Parts: sequence; C-alpha cells; structure tokens
Amino acid sequence: MSELVVKAEKLDAADELAGARAQFVLDGVVYLDGNSLGALPASVPGRVEDVVRRQWGELRIRSWDESGWWTAPERIGDRIAPLVGAAAGQIVVGDSTSVNVFKALVAAVRMADGSGRDEIVVDATTFPTDGYIAESAARMTGCTLRPVAPAEVPGALGDRTAAVLLNHVDYRTGRLHDLPALTAAVHAAGAVVVWDLCHSAGALPVDLDEHGVDLAVGCTYKYLNGGPGSPAYLYVRAGLQDRFDSPLPGWNSHAEPFGMRPGYEPAAGALRGRVGTPDILSMLALEAALEVWDGAGVSIEAVRAKSLALTDFFLECVASYVPAGRVESVTPAAHAERGSQVALRCADAGDVMKRLIERGVVGDFRHPDVLRFGFTPLYVGFGDVERAARVLGDVTR
Repeated sequence: MSELVVKAEKLDAADELAGARAQFVLDGVVYLDGNSLGALPASVPGRVEDVVRRQWGELRIRSWDESGWWTAPERIGDRIAPLVGAAAGQIVVGDSTSVNVFKALVAAVRMADGSGRDEIVVDATTFPTDGYIAESAARMTGCTLRPVAPAEVPGALGDRTAAVLLNHVDYRTGRLHDLPALTAAVHAAGAVVVWDLCHSAGALPVDLDEHGVDLAVGCTYKYLNGGPGSPAYLYVRAGLQDRFDSPLPGWNSHAEPFGMRPGYEPAAGALRGRVGTPDILSMLALEAALEVWDGAGVSIEAVRAKSLALTDFFLECVASYVPAGRVESVTPAAHAERGSQVALRCADAGDVMKRLIERGVVGDFRHPDVLRFGFTPLYVGFGDVERAARVLGDVTR
C-alpha cells in the first residue's frame, strides 16, 4: 500500500464532513465535475414526487397558497443567504444566471443615471455569456464596454465608470479573485459592482454583507446541487433595494401582482428581482437539495477548509503519480487565490479526459488544453482524490 493511499485513509478517517456523503446518490465513480453539475441529494426524488403527485396532482391551484408556492422565491433565497454571507430579505430565486446578470447589470447602470457615468467594466476573462450580456447591456444603455482583467480593474476605474461585472472564481483556472479589495476599489471610484458567484457559492465563504457588495448573481446547480437547470438567484443589498430598477418588470414583481394594473409599481425589497411565474418544480427540488446544509457541522467554513485540503492533496498526488512535465497546474497554489477546482494544462486534454471517464474518474475538458477537476467537499473524499490522481498518472504515462 502506497504512502499516499495510507495518507488518504487517515485524512478520510479524520474528516468531519464525511457523513454528508450519505446524503447524496453516488456510485463507484469518482465524481469531480460538481463545478458543472452537482450530484443528486438523496432527499430530492421524494420531494419532487410529492410536489408532482400531491401538491400539483391533488391540490392543484390551491398549492400556490397551501403549499407555499407563491413565497418560494424569497423563502429559498433566505436559505441560500447564509451560504453567501447575506442577511435574510436580500436574495430572490428565479430565472437563469444569464437573465439575472442582465437584470443586475442594467439596474447597476441605471443607479448611475444622470451622473455622467457611461462605461461598463467587465471581467475580460469572464464566462462567455456574462460577456455577451455585458455587451448587450452596454448597447441598450448607451454605455461603452471596457473588458479588463480583474487584477487590473482598480487602475481602470474612473469617473466614467458606472458598473463593474466580475467573476468571483475564474471558471477555467479556478483562480479566486479578491472580492473584498475589488469591491472596495469599485466603491472608491463611485461605481456599482456586480459579482457572479457561480463557481464560489457553496464552496467557500463569500461574505456579501460584510464586504458591502451591491449586487450578485449565481447559479444553484453546481456546489448547491440543485439539479440541471435549477433556478439562479439575485442578491440586492438592502440599502440599494429602493433604487433597484429592473429592466425586466413583471407581474410577479409588482407591488400588487393580482391588481393587473396597466402601470407598473415595483414591490418593496428584493422582490423587485422577480419577473414572471416561478419555475416551481425545479425551485422546490432546489429547496430539498439545500437541506444537506442542515446537518451538524456542515458550515461554509468547514466546507472551505476541506476544499483546500482536498485540492492540496490532489496536487500532491498528481506530482507523485503523473510523469514529470506531462501536466501543468494553472490553478494558483496560494489558498487565498484558489477556488474549489484544479485546472491542469495537458497537450492532449480532450483525449485524456475521455480515458479518465472510461476508467471511472469524471472531470471535464475546456478547449483547447485544460483538464478541470471540481471538488465538492460534501461528497468528495480523500480516497477519491488519490484514486483520481493515480488513474490520471496511468492514462498520461
């Protein structure tokens, strides 16, 4: 038995989060793609069956009141809030991440309307959709779009900057950007910041309230395990809610949604982020999935500690098992700069990932030469990590 196998066994034996694994539907595969789609929580199938058979099938329209369908967007938002460091009443769940990025970014520009600010700064390394939406929002608002690498944002800000859209974690490399410092820099310039939390929420502390973040969006199907296409969320800081002017006003965000008035009057609070009828089936599946966070000792701080330990151990195992020079980590080694994934540059990454999956190690490939491995601490163990690196060594040798 190798030293790394023994070390993995010791680490698993001491793992305070090991019990959370039983709350997921897993098989013998090493699943390291939770940064794309989280595993299925065991409580979800039964809950979805109840929603379909009883709430919809028997109660039908009565479920909007009796089953709490109408209040689900803000109720589930309040469940997500502690995971991103937000007080209740600031998050509403619904729509896709893309739609929420659009709402947040246009609303951010509108907050600066009349101040002579006519520039949107966007993360130049952003996930493509965020960039597409930023370009469209700029055209719609008459702003100039300025792509800037996150590290260079402070020097790029000025009295023309209206809004800044940034990713907390780079989806390709796993680099964690400095949310507190960048938020402070944007505020010092008099602009509004929008953060995309898709690759950080549920994997590491975000502390939105503590750092005064203005607006934030995120998906729920990665580290929050809400399922494919589960609804995203929108965070609007309490102090900005009366100024949040959504570019997508809908009857669900009206102060009197059933008044059916021709004129729009926004609801109070984060409810202004709602648009149309909530996607109840996927939303209530998400609510069930979030119950895994109710276990003793399951906190975002504990998850972060294990995430760093898992990624450290993976890099140690890769260095031992994979032939020298065969792969190169593009994920920062420093804990303060690392999310919950490891990205390895590999010349034949596409073929390597195919062979890994054939041998029961599931990660993903990003063009042209990146192997991505996501580590979800609630169900990934140190034995999984050792096995994944050992198989990677085999297929690259």
